[in-house]
Amino acid sequence: MILANSSRQRAFAFAAGVAVSSLAAFASARAEDTKPACSEDAGLSLPKGFCATVFADGVGHARQLAVAPDGALYVNTWSGVYYGNDKPHDGGFLVALKDTKGAGKADVNVRFGPSFADGAHGGTGVWRYKNWIYAEANDKIVRYDIGSGLPAADARPEIVLSGMPIAGDHPMHPFAIDAHGNLFVSMGSATNACEVKNRMPHSPGNDPCMELETRAGVWRYDANKLGQTFSPNERYISGSRNSEGFDFDSAGRLFVTQHGRDQLHEDWPELFTAEQGFELPAEQMMMVKGGAWYGWPNCYFDPRRKKLVLAPEYGGDGGEKIGVCEKAEAPIAYYPAHWAPNDLKIYSGAQFPKAYSGGAFIAFHGSWNRAPSPQGGYNVAFQPLADGKPAGDYIVFADGFAGRHKDPGRAAHRPSGLAVAPDGALFISDDQAGRIWRVTYVGDRGAPIEAAPIARTLAASSPLATPPEGVHPDAGSQTALPVPPGSSAEKVALGKKVFHGEVGGATCAGCHGADGVGTPVGAALNTGLWLWSDGSLSGVMKTIEEGVAEPKQHPGAMPPLGGVELSKENLEAVVAYVWALGHAPNNR
Repeated sequence: MILANSSRQRAFAFAAGVAVSSLAAFASARAEDTKPACSEDAGLSLPKGFCATVFADGVGHARQLAVAPDGALYVNTWSGVYYGNDKPHDGGFLVALKDTKGAGKADVNVRFGPSFADGAHGGTGVWRYKNWIYAEANDKIVRYDIGSGLPAADARPEIVLSGMPIAGDHPMHPFAIDAHGNLFVSMGSATNACEVKNRMPHSPGNDPCMELETRAGVWRYDANKLGQTFSPNERYISGSRNSEGFDFDSAGRLFVTQHGRDQLHEDWPELFTAEQGFELPAEQMMMVKGGAWYGWPNCYFDPRRKKLVLAPEYGGDGGEKIGVCEKAEAPIAYYPAHWAPNDLKIYSGAQFPKAYSGGAFIAFHGSWNRAPSPQGGYNVAFQPLADGKPAGDYIVFADGFAGRHKDPGRAAHRPSGLAVAPDGALFISDDQAGRIWRVTYVGDRGAPIEAAPIARTLAASSPLATPPEGVHPDAGSQTALPVPPGSSAEKVALGKKVFHGEVGGATCAGCHGADGVGTPVGAALNTGLWLWSDGSLSGVMKTIEEGVAEPKQHPGAMPPLGGVELSKENLEAVVAYVWALGHAPNNR
């Protein structure tokens, strides 16, 4: 697997000759063949020559990563409503991992920093600068001294920045620090598109959008200075809805990724079909230029037209009008809609093929709102770059994280953070099950960039295939659901199809997960817990008809009827299905 077949054939052909140089070439080829293959099946699909092993597992909801010169890997973990308010690990939210035996696995695992018992909730951003590890912690950026080794479990931080906004849709604060000590930190938007009523159909955008004073941009501070306080004055760029991935190239240019807006179809069905809703807008990679405006909330990037166009909340017509978007800074590259680029790292190592040098790895966390189409992302892509610009199309570098289901409620793993180790290995974190992979390369450094083989998954929201007789493949499990009073098993079965987008164009499963298991943005419906009614048919009907403008426990608002037009039959059916999920015997 190390050399291509044609390379082996050439080596053996040379070996048949009498020249000493030919014999040397053969010996070199055989040495390559003896390099160790993967010692375990880490479950990922990678290009040939690459190997993924599990460096650590079960560390918590692992977000972003940072590596110290001694090879120690630092992980920031998060908690809260995004993860169903599950119980965090004991100990601090920051994790230091180190392989002291050269086995490719962490044998040292130290948790440090404030814990859940201290009232902390963890965070996303983490970065190494000089002899310090900087980390996001609630509304703060703090730092820990690592000059003499890993921090102790009870290490106390110094506060670099405090008072960052943490309310609304995007409370996380990824950041980066350049060689001069400039600390660039993201303040994600509090809303989807600065609407008067967030995520509600036909709600116009606030004009002017006052959020831009304190949200939806990147701020700049001094990493060497303690005790700084967040304010509008330090804003460096604006109009970046939710910047997550940050890194610098060798020339010092700062690249960021942005999560694009949601719900074009649900909020403006007269302008966007369901298919357009899950294909628009594109995710973006941007080069940061001080003082620039990147378009949010007035604009979104339309990959069909390859330009920023006016959003419907600000007078857009579905893609033709440009308006103020002419003044916005365009992205340098773009990617499929709703894939959620959670991190970006420029490859600066010397282990991977030379073609990867200076390019960007991007961790795509995976979509929740492409239903009724199959969800997308849940992979790590590679974007070639040269002189600050794309040098070719992106490829999917690593796949298979989600396992059988690319769906936020059922995915086995969701890539979230990246880091390049001193030896050139690539670390990838997962915030679903807390796994850390270490990707290495053992092939020819002259090999070209190559996409990973397609990983086999099940489409979470696409229609299920049925035989001519019409027997549903999971009909056995369907019979386990109770039937609401006055309803029927046939109506519950229809409701399941409506819920999953197979009938009527609804996107219920996008927020609430396949089979109502819940996602980070929508409540689980199979627990028997009713947040907005007594769980009766009439109560469920009222909630779905009126929508949920201000959720109690999750960030995802629900428009009336889920943002689509449902017939009376389909509405009654999905109500019956939701009732049945919440009243199943195991929930009583």
